[in-house]
Amino acid sequence: MSKMLLLLVLLLLLLLVSPLLLRRFSPLLWPDLLYHARLLRALLRFESRRRRRPVFLPVDRFLQQAEARPHKPFIVFEGQTLTYRDADRESNRIANALLRECGMRAGDTAALFITNQPAFILCWIALAKLGCACALLNTSIRDDSLIRSFRCCRGAKVLIASADLQAAVQQVCVPLQQDGVCVLMMGMECSGMRSLSRAAQESSDTAVPAAVRAHLTNNTPAVYIYTSGTTGLPKAAVITQTRLLASLAVLPSIGVTHTDVLYVTLPLYHTAGFLIGFMGCVETGSSMVLRRKFSASRFWDECRAHEVTVVQYIGEILRYLCNTPQRAVDQHHAVRLAIGNGLRADVWREFLQRFGQMEVREFYASTEGNIGFLNYTGRLGAVGRVSFLHRMAVHYALIQFDTEREEPVRDSSGRCVEVPKGQTGLLVSQITHMAPFVGYAHDEQQTERKRLRDVFRRGDVYFNSGDLMRMDQDNFLYFIDRVGDTFRWKGENVATTEVSDVLSLLECVAEASVYGVCVPGHEGRIGMAAVKLKDGAEFEQKQVFEHVSRLLPAYARPRFLRLQSSMELTSTFKQLKLKLVEAGFNPSMTSDPIYFLCEREQTYVTLTPNIYQQILAHSIKL
Repeated sequence: MSKMLLLLVLLLLLLLVSPLLLRRFSPLLWPDLLYHARLLRALLRFESRRRRRPVFLPVDRFLQQAEARPHKPFIVFEGQTLTYRDADRESNRIANALLRECGMRAGDTAALFITNQPAFILCWIALAKLGCACALLNTSIRDDSLIRSFRCCRGAKVLIASADLQAAVQQVCVPLQQDGVCVLMMGMECSGMRSLSRAAQESSDTAVPAAVRAHLTNNTPAVYIYTSGTTGLPKAAVITQTRLLASLAVLPSIGVTHTDVLYVTLPLYHTAGFLIGFMGCVETGSSMVLRRKFSASRFWDECRAHEVTVVQYIGEILRYLCNTPQRAVDQHHAVRLAIGNGLRADVWREFLQRFGQMEVREFYASTEGNIGFLNYTGRLGAVGRVSFLHRMAVHYALIQFDTEREEPVRDSSGRCVEVPKGQTGLLVSQITHMAPFVGYAHDEQQTERKRLRDVFRRGDVYFNSGDLMRMDQDNFLYFIDRVGDTFRWKGENVATTEVSDVLSLLECVAEASVYGVCVPGHEGRIGMAAVKLKDGAEFEQKQVFEHVSRLLPAYARPRFLRLQSSMELTSTFKQLKLKLVEAGFNPSMTSDPIYFLCEREQTYVTLTPNIYQQILAHSIKL
């Protein structure tokens, strides 16, 4: 009996000290188990839905929420609150109006050119109820870029725009109507454009029968989201119904439930704002506090006013918040979780010290990619942690990459070479049934450029992420840089090809080489261009400013222009940008004149050492 008692005591002691031992010798075990339990539950739910017949669509999940939580706030926007039932009925009116006004049917495509407001969400739900695909246009684009983005989705027959973008739509209304496009405004009628708002008010809120979308499949396009990626001009990435359904698993996997309130300030046309913010609320039944644009000065006051518990971010947002004047109430809020990407370790640390200890969930993903990672433990600076579920479902690797040739390194047998832990490599992910890569709408050439063939064995095909990453000994991943002709500024991908094309339209420009340069204390890279003028031409500073301001969104405008007498080229006649990037915009690094885009004076001004120092000291806002 004494031996049995001793054994029980030992077992009890073991149970008591085991958490301490695990924390000491395996500190990541409990976070691993908790995350994988949530993820496995979400994946099983996804697989169950994916196998349903008729097909279970994301809009069906919204309808479930509208039935289960009819009176729960769904969207809170500028003093207005729409419940799930309100959103259901209003979207029915819009859907019935689209049937009457444009004859929209399942399989058709419409484009949304709408800023952050309830109309964006209601129009998407309406189109989804009709079984229509939806292209999400960047609301910063204008003129030719707007037309080109719309035409990326060939076959789109309707453009729906918000009233605050009326001027931009009027500039392209004629060519769109010549293409047979029906242009509708969420507002009052104006020349050449009908009012969808008025048509919806006059329409019934009768539910759209599920039968109208019953023939859709898991592979039917649901949404087109635009991305520059690493290959040039904006492209419409195809998000299928299955991919959209899979996105519903993100927020539940990090513990978000119907009791949470999300604060969404990111653009809804972006992957993060749409797939994680909006669709995340659809899955969890949460409430969404929606804002037109991010405001650092009002961020925490609005979080407190609406009892926000979850916020979305890109790295720049949290940096802006850290730069606001300190207040006694900085840590008085209900926010427990922040999810996003692009967060530097130093800003991460400062953010938590300043605003209180909350969970920060940094993730890695790309709009068109077939793999993603989540840093579910909060390790500073990491974009994700390798999961054994990932290894079971998807084969991915970091491979050696030649930055000068801009291509993967291959061995004597022609196969790619995986880098060891601790070294930087190009992230690639095998394209399979479990991890498909659909590509871009009606652009097989650009789609093929993202496929990497014969990577580890003959015939295999991998998705080329275009991202250089590093994995440490604890299996945490760190983002290092992007490759190719793209850089990221203000949370937006900027295609250097498109900016070069815009600069080349100037009469005075013979050639332009566009690239991104680092600015101390800022996320990403800011736009800069080396420009060669035509013989005898003069640099018209005011004219160039007006030109880039008219044709490029603010984040894509080159803030620095370096005038060169000639362009340095490689042996294959490609522009050599490495030395230009290294020199940056420091006027002491070159004898070439450098100009700075000055918003205050509405022109390009000579970049003097004084202006350069003011930029470094953050006295001049970029």
